[in-house]
Amino acid sequence: MTAASPTPLTHLDHLWLCEAVRLREEHTGPLEDREANRQANTGGGDLPTRIRRRALFLAERDGQLAALRHWHQGARLAGYLLLLLAVVGGSGLAVAALGDGQRPVNVFWALGSLLGLHLLMLLGWLFSLRYAGDSGGALGRLWLWLSEKLARDAQAAHLAPALLLLLQRRRLARWGLGALVNGFWLLTLLSAVLTLLALLSTRRYGFVWETTLLSSDTFVSLTRALGALPALIGFPLPDVATIRASGDVAVPLESARHAWAGWLIGVLLVYGLLPRLLLALFCLWQWKRGTAALALDLSLPGYQLLRERLQPASERLGVSEEAPAALPEPKGGAYPGDSAGALLVAVELDDRRPWPPALPKSVADAGILDSREQRQRLLDQLTRFPPERLVIACDPRRSPDRGTLALLGELARTASATRVWLLQAPPGEALDSERLEDWHQALAQLGLPHGCSAPLHWLESGHD
Repeated sequence: MTAASPTPLTHLDHLWLCEAVRLREEHTGPLEDREANRQANTGGGDLPTRIRRRALFLAERDGQLAALRHWHQGARLAGYLLLLLAVVGGSGLAVAALGDGQRPVNVFWALGSLLGLHLLMLLGWLFSLRYAGDSGGALGRLWLWLSEKLARDAQAAHLAPALLLLLQRRRLARWGLGALVNGFWLLTLLSAVLTLLALLSTRRYGFVWETTLLSSDTFVSLTRALGALPALIGFPLPDVATIRASGDVAVPLESARHAWAGWLIGVLLVYGLLPRLLLALFCLWQWKRGTAALALDLSLPGYQLLRERLQPASERLGVSEEAPAALPEPKGGAYPGDSAGALLVAVELDDRRPWPPALPKSVADAGILDSREQRQRLLDQLTRFPPERLVIACDPRRSPDRGTLALLGELARTASATRVWLLQAPPGEALDSERLEDWHQALAQLGLPHGCSAPLHWLESGHD
């Protein structure tokens, strides 16, 4: 059984990662990004495209991409919890409004139970839409809090502020959270309507209205006014005689019960469910429209510095920036795309060692990498034309320093399969067992197959 492939990143996800990487570099200093910049420049494109490619590489290398996927999982789980709350809450509202059927239902108390909280929350959301920043209200903040709690990740420290900064540029948080809030209430009211239909279909309810201070004419006018719009789309509207008669006791006529039940459902649909549906669709449309037009703010200082690295007007020599406080651990890997051919390359070999060995015609020789320019030139070439099999020859008499291991990891990520060849010592010399053990441990940590015997047959044919 193969593992499910991760969900492809959206346009918003790519911009989100760019902002997260930018904030991280602002707080912790520049990252070690030599390979990321090379990958970004190799793919070409305009500056925003290169910035996104660089950010994706760094986020995948340093764990922010995995943290983003964990955040997505937490957000979905929080959404499922809110969905369950909406269904249960809507059903509870309907049951509380109608009761157990042993006593007549006060239609206006029932209507207040079904629509009262909804109307208060709707007015609060409309107020926050005009005066507040995110317009998500308590429900939106609850969802954000649950999403964060359900997706704890050490690499997610800059994700939340990066998302908020990104959405503030076009004030998109109000529409995203607005779609969530209105969708929640839409589902709550839909659950209430379905529960009402189920209860009214299986129980017999009588309907009354009661008052001490108001006259019956007031309730007649209010009932007719509320039922006017539902009546236009086919819902029943109690006549004046039925309304007046229901002020004392529940009218036992079946037609009266049907009229009141239809009136209650119609008012709930027109003044509750329909506005939430329209608002949810409007917020979703604004969200889709805004996120599609969202772009990086290239005027920010962090992106201005990247312009010099990813689209330099000229090459500069010497130290360009201070070293970061902490360097990432070297990692191996493999090229996931199409590849072809076999290649042998050596790293910093002694001039006294004869090189290269006799190679089959199908195996290319990339020579010995001694300088930074040679390494960069070969990496650029392999990025464009990745080999299917790659053997890297190393002299185990040298220490496996961080720079060499980072180079091995970069080379391995340009080939579909890589092996490291630890060369034997020249005649008359012996290998240091402790240093050789250091090589074995370092290569095992990189995840690269290695050995002291020449893997030339594998390099030629693909098998030992």
